[in-house]
Amino acid sequence: MEKEPRGARRKRETRARLMEAALRLMSERGMEGVAINEITEAADVGFGSFYNHFESKEAIHGALMDAVFEGFADALDRLTAGTTDPAEVLAVSIRHTLRRARREPVWGRFLIREGSSARVLSRGLGQRLLRDIQKGLETRRFKAEDPLMTFIAVGGAVLGAISAELQFSVPGAPQAELLRGLGLDAEELPERAATLVLRTLGLSAAEAGAVARRPLPEGALASDSEG
Repeated sequence: MEKEPRGARRKRETRARLMEAALRLMSERGMEGVAINEITEAADVGFGSFYNHFESKEAIHGALMDAVFEGFADALDRLTAGTTDPAEVLAVSIRHTLRRARREPVWGRFLIREGSSARVLSRGLGQRLLRDIQKGLETRRFKAEDPLMTFIAVGGAVLGAISAELQFSVPGAPQAELLRGLGLDAEELPERAATLVLRTLGLSAAEAGAVARRPLPEGALASDSEG
């Protein structure tokens, strides 16, 4: 394989550092609460170098949205390409999303912060969730008297489960102890969340639990190999 030129490698690495710093800062304060100089300082990159990669703060935020919501959704689509059961597709996607939030809390916090925005509802993970619910309704695998409210309820349940997952990722956090006291186990949370969603969509308790615990499809998401 042809070796990557040094200049190209440096440019790629600088862009990656800027993206990582912006993700960390914006997951905590949102785009509006972060200045470009804070991103460059956190990335240990010269202020002027920022504009070699992004036109504005909005541009780097858009790149993060694409990576977190669109890129991950594309990876989930590839992973579930051979799965024909809409219920299993949804369960696999939910389980992988929660597992990644556990491994990468910053990614999870950004997902929660931006997960209810109008942009997410029309593309990326939100759009895929709506698509998968609609497929299940069309094939009568799912049941919903009010599809829109069902979509909102399911999306809220997933974001709530991610929030709970993030509590478990903080060692000694009092919230984590409270969740354990309520009977939540970090290791079982992805499967329990998937089970709840499938129950909301009309599956029986026994079938929802069985589908949510099927072996995950072979192959790994890019984030799995990186985490």
